[in-house]
Amino acid sequence: MTVAADSATGAASLVQSVDWLAIAPPVIAASVALLVLVADLFVEERRKPLLGYGAVAGLVAALAMLVPLRAGDRSTFCLTGTAQACSYTADHFALVIQALVLGGALLTALLSIADARKLPAGEFWFLLLSSAAGAALLPAARDLATLVVALEVASLPAFALVGIKRGDRRSSEAALKFFLSSVVATAVMLLGVSFVYAATGTMHLTEIAARLDDVPGQLSTLAEAGVVLTLVGFAFKTAAAPFHFWVPDTYVGAPLPIAAYLSVVGKAVGFSGIILVTVIAFPSYADVWGPALAVLAALTMTVGNLAALRQSATRARSAVRLLAWSSVGQAGYLLVPIAAAAYSSDAQIGSTVAYALMYAVVNLGAFAVAALVARTHPGNRLDDYRGLYATRPLAALAMGFFLLCLAGLPPGIIGLFAKVTVFSSAVDAGLGWLAVVMAVNVVIALYYYLQWTAALFRTPEPSPASDEAPAAPVHRVPAPVTLTIALTAVAGITLSGAPQLILRFATLSLF
Repeated sequence: MTVAADSATGAASLVQSVDWLAIAPPVIAASVALLVLVADLFVEERRKPLLGYGAVAGLVAALAMLVPLRAGDRSTFCLTGTAQACSYTADHFALVIQALVLGGALLTALLSIADARKLPAGEFWFLLLSSAAGAALLPAARDLATLVVALEVASLPAFALVGIKRGDRRSSEAALKFFLSSVVATAVMLLGVSFVYAATGTMHLTEIAARLDDVPGQLSTLAEAGVVLTLVGFAFKTAAAPFHFWVPDTYVGAPLPIAAYLSVVGKAVGFSGIILVTVIAFPSYADVWGPALAVLAALTMTVGNLAALRQSATRARSAVRLLAWSSVGQAGYLLVPIAAAAYSSDAQIGSTVAYALMYAVVNLGAFAVAALVARTHPGNRLDDYRGLYATRPLAALAMGFFLLCLAGLPPGIIGLFAKVTVFSSAVDAGLGWLAVVMAVNVVIALYYYLQWTAALFRTPEPSPASDEAPAAPVHRVPAPVTLTIALTAVAGITLSGAPQLILRFATLSLF
């Protein structure tokens, strides 16, 4: 009887406990995705918009579940032996990124409701919620297997979302380019992950960090190759140069809300992965990934800003292209503190997260205004924004504020302080050359941001080549679009009123 009891106790100790509250945010998003897909089979065509509101309610519920987790001290799917390693950790870093991606998905859903009738409703909302679930899972992942699975769950639905406009050649081409580049990135990353596993014999990030300190000499080259290839795979996902070539065509071909989603949530996913593998798993190889990320940061911000500078105001969809290239330049700024962490401390990561929060709010707002303008100017040229203040004064003021935030100029104080934190991280880490490159790029970006801002308040000039809807403007703006612009503007103004929050957040220890 005693032997049987001991055997039962030993067997029970091998069973992992599940903290359902810790995993609630991604689970709720995934569950609502399945419910929406099933409900689509039974809902009448005229009631399809209700699916969109159900998706919004699901994302709100997922966000609400972050509140009881705010202490940041919960983990689950942990090893049952002596090693303290878990596959899912709801720490402060995970919670902040989950709030960012779920909030970004919520605003994308609001922006999509107005045009949902043009898209297959059930598939669209299922794909969006599924991608959001993967994006919410990734920052909490603490082993390489969960990290890769979460990344693919976030990415695979995004391919379909980009190409969901049936019969649109541009949309199909954009989806194909996005798919092929992402497949290459995944293949490279999986090769790197396999090398790391071969060198360390474990998948948990904390265990990898401990074992990389004592890798046998014959495996050191394999470990270094694994570190580099893993980073290259994530560089594709973040659109870091020279792996950025898919961005402009993908953003132009995708529905505007999905382009906004990719520019914010897609980037948050990629940068979360880079932060987790570098700071937690590969700290002993900081001499390898630190210089590599610094060079990538300089190259990315330079390529993105120079390409944005060259956009023609009369070219079709030039506004979206400029936002696409701008997002590449912003990715370069986001890489700076991560590179700086290799030379100083993990505290620099707070600057990347703070900058990402600012960028998410104002960039989603800029895409929301672009979606509003596209309703009367399908070409979405930069010239179509000339004189926007005369017809849509509040939208023009909001767009001007968003662009000034991205440029880092008053009254967009939040953008200025976010750039200061990133600049300071480079200086504190002794990367003076990178700080100089960033300063030059900020000046370059000022030109096209200010040029676009000034156009909003100029006298409109009708162009005979314009494909805009004639004369009488459409006065009725869908309520979800108005709400999205209002929410992002209020959030940006509120943060600009308390910019010290950015500085304070940048110094927090998130791990």
